[in-house]
Amino acid sequence: MQPEPAVLLAVLALPFVGAAVTPLVYRVLGERTAYFAAAVATACLALVLSQHGTHGTVSVEWIPQLGVNLVLYLDGLAFLVALLASGVGILVFTYSGGYMHGEPGQAKYYTTLLVFMGAMLGVALAADLVALFVFWELTSVSSFVLIGHYQRETSSLYASRKSMLITVSGGLFMLVGFLVLASASTDALGTSTFALFGYGDVPGLVENADAVRSTLTEQGLLLPVVALVGLGAATKSAQVPFHIWLPNAMEAPTPVSAFLHSATMVKAGVYLVGRFRPLFVPGGEDVYFAEAWLPVFVVLGLLTMTVAAMLAVSATDIKELLAYSTASHLGLIVAGFGFAVSYGGEAGAFHILNHASFKAALFLVAGIVAHEAGTRNIAELSGLRDDLPITTIIATVACLSMAGIPPFNGFFSKELLFEAAWETGAHFGGLWFLVPAIAVFGSIFTFLYSIRFLSLFYGDRPEGLGEVHSPPLAMLAPAAVLGLAVVAISLRPNLAIELVAGDAYAAVAPGEAHSFTVPWPIPLEPSPYALMSLATILFGAAAYPFYDRLHGAIARARTVPYTSPNAYYDGGLAALERTSALVPGYVQTRMFRTYAASTMLAVCALALGGYLVAGVTVPVPEGLSSLTVLGLVGGVPLAVVLLVALFGAAAVGIADSHVAGVLTLSILGFMVAIFYVLASAPDLALTQLVIETLVLLIFLLVLDKLPAWYGSLDVREAVPDAVVAGVVGVTVTLTVLVTTSAQPSQNIASFFVERAPVPEEHGPVLVDSGGGGNIVNVILVDFRAFDTLGEITVVAMAALAVLTLVGMRNRGEDV
Repeated sequence: MQPEPAVLLAVLALPFVGAAVTPLVYRVLGERTAYFAAAVATACLALVLSQHGTHGTVSVEWIPQLGVNLVLYLDGLAFLVALLASGVGILVFTYSGGYMHGEPGQAKYYTTLLVFMGAMLGVALAADLVALFVFWELTSVSSFVLIGHYQRETSSLYASRKSMLITVSGGLFMLVGFLVLASASTDALGTSTFALFGYGDVPGLVENADAVRSTLTEQGLLLPVVALVGLGAATKSAQVPFHIWLPNAMEAPTPVSAFLHSATMVKAGVYLVGRFRPLFVPGGEDVYFAEAWLPVFVVLGLLTMTVAAMLAVSATDIKELLAYSTASHLGLIVAGFGFAVSYGGEAGAFHILNHASFKAALFLVAGIVAHEAGTRNIAELSGLRDDLPITTIIATVACLSMAGIPPFNGFFSKELLFEAAWETGAHFGGLWFLVPAIAVFGSIFTFLYSIRFLSLFYGDRPEGLGEVHSPPLAMLAPAAVLGLAVVAISLRPNLAIELVAGDAYAAVAPGEAHSFTVPWPIPLEPSPYALMSLATILFGAAAYPFYDRLHGAIARARTVPYTSPNAYYDGGLAALERTSALVPGYVQTRMFRTYAASTMLAVCALALGGYLVAGVTVPVPEGLSSLTVLGLVGGVPLAVVLLVALFGAAAVGIADSHVAGVLTLSILGFMVAIFYVLASAPDLALTQLVIETLVLLIFLLVLDKLPAWYGSLDVREAVPDAVVAGVVGVTVTLTVLVTTSAQPSQNIASFFVERAPVPEEHGPVLVDSGGGGNIVNVILVDFRAFDTLGEITVVAMAALAVLTLVGMRNRGEDV
């Protein structure tokens, strides 16, 4: 069944409309604006739920004259992400009503949070690469504002800048991958397309996955495209070594951390991996290896899962622990999607749901603890069960799920990952058995930090811990709802799969996807992956008494020079700052010649670099044969014009005054006019003569107020100027040769010739024709009307500015 276009458009538009009116709403409701935002999220959730079970592309005409449509796509994966963005959004907005009491900047806070929710819904529903990139970057921009909410805090500003630089940089690499993919689609599909899913006559990349993948392989672009897309996903989902921005992002208010950094924004990266999985993984039940895809994402995911889990053990702040654990679980999802076997896709799809439920709950719990206990230091917190009994129950359920302990929901998706790792290792053998071994090793650390977080609520209460109050209902209720969601999924995992996760898996599976289930009740039959889960729990329980030693050892390892990505990030920024300090002395000299030289060299570098990358060859102009000795008879006039132009150019270089230089330079302009005459273009020749004469007169009038001589020539200035002039000359020459050698398939001249005159048969109004007798006039005022209007506007503005300056010349005013 196809989704309703109006409903999907409403889902996308509501958050942005709500964000637009939030500043006005805040003036009326004040802090209760949180519940207005929650109402907007509730409306979005209701609309998303109304489309449950639908599947397909919705195309709405946007600019039909240009063939531009707004295209949205809904399937199981998009439904799951949209469900999390709107559903968790309701709870976070409600939670904010209690947490943000008395906080500054609440109007901006709720406005930006609604914009973020809309951007995340856009990422989920985007059906083409352009829209996906736009919404992707909008999530980065809105998260930048939210992370930097406390604008007076240096750590907050550092965190927001760090997240922006890393995620936006990754997005730019991802954009390059999108462009390469769209370019390859021309050879694969016969037309260039940015559409992931086809609509109308536009082919989709996913539906033609085999052809696109084969083309990329033949062109040697498969690995580059996968790596570029992987960079975008890795930076957004905080995969190693780009995980460093996520712990700093905990400077944001806790509701932001729960929404952006556990349930939604960081899910954008794993969503991207899942969305592209059918494109790069071959279909079939017996597929174990996907070229480029499996090595990139399995290695990335398992590395992140293990490293981030170890860093979580070294954490001293509860939100820092949860931040690293988020990166670790996102690594689990990425690794799951990286496996070509079906169990991997099942693990990734199911764990998106499971992780959002228990991790969002734990972030809200962390906010309650910090809000009521007044500290986030792990060493200062323990024995909170008597002060926060309901919060303790929520934390217990969520922590056991995060640890992967049966029968909680986190166990089932981790078991699927173990199954995918074991099947892949057993199929290939040898060193491939390191894959399941690393999965178990990383999971042991997951068990350790999960139990450590849970220990905040058990054990003896520290004497230094002050009075801990019960949290307000607005903060407790959302956490309780998420805790109940964990319990519900744990009790009926196959129902959750049937309603949500199963369709999400179908969206990430190549070809025809079968449904999947997890064994419930949990069987006691031994299997390799069951033994992997058992080993995780047993080794984790055995290592927990040595938690403090592990914590100290990892913390000391993090201080070793040049081992932390943070050192390279901070060092790189410091180097950029030192380099930028050199700019005023060498570029911003307040001299026009310096500005002109830097601008021209930059433009030339881009142009020449583009020619080099594109493999452009320098064509030989066909007209050069007329200048040879054998062809001089027919080309004497042209040869004379070119010789005079060359002498004029040489004379400019040796002219000893401004006037002489301008006069000799005008020789070139007049020779160009004569060239147009020889080329049978009298209209262009007339235009060139008029403009050249006008410019010559203006220059001479201006030079009347300047010295008549150049002065002495400094070699230190002449050599750089000569280099700049040479580079510009070479670049312009190459550009002219390349552009004039092109032979377009459609002759634009014939189009103008056919459409410019009045047709023999026409109605009272000419729509498809120019209706004139002079083709040049028709082009200027009809085909290029907006261009001409813009030129006239610029000239008019310049004339008004000149008149203003002339009128004020005797007033003695500083203009």
